[in-house]
Amino acid sequence: MARSTLSSRFRRLDIDQYDENRFVEEPEEAAAAEPDASPEVEALLRQWEALRAFHTALRSSPLHAKSQAAKEQAQGTMLRVLTSFKSSEIEQAVNSLDRNGVDLLMKYIYKGFEKPTENSSAILLQWHEKALAVGGLGSIVRVLTARKTV
Repeated sequence: MARSTLSSRFRRLDIDQYDENRFVEEPEEAAAAEPDASPEVEALLRQWEALRAFHTALRSSPLHAKSQAAKEQAQGTMLRVLTSFKSSEIEQAVNSLDRNGVDLLMKYIYKGFEKPTENSSAILLQWHEKALAVGGLGSIVRVLTARKTV
C-alpha cells in the first residue's frame, strides 16, 4: 500500500481539459479562407435582389475572424442590406432562415443597436420583432451568451 501512495502516475492526467470554463483559441485558418462578399452583396442590392443579398451577407459573416476591421465591414454591409428591405418583406426573409441563421441575424441586430446610425434603430427593431417571433427567447439567450461575435 505504501508503494501506491508514493506513485505520481495520477499526475499525468490534465484535469483542466475537462473544465467547461476553459477558453481555447481556435485556429484562424477558416477565417482566412473566407473571401469578402461585400462587392457581391452591393451588386445584388443594385439589382433590387435584397433577399439574395441578405443570404449572401449572412453566409459570408466573419464569425471566426479575429480582425476587427473585417467584422466592422461585414456589419456595415449587413446594415445596408437590412435597411434595403421594405417592411412587408422582412417577415419573408426571416422565415427563410434556419435556427442558426436567425441567431446570426440577431447577432447583427444587437451589434447594430450598439452603434446606431440615422434611422437604423427603427429598422432594426422591426427586424428584431420578426426574428423574435421565429427564433423565440432562446435565440436571444444564445446570442447574448455566445463567445463568437460578429
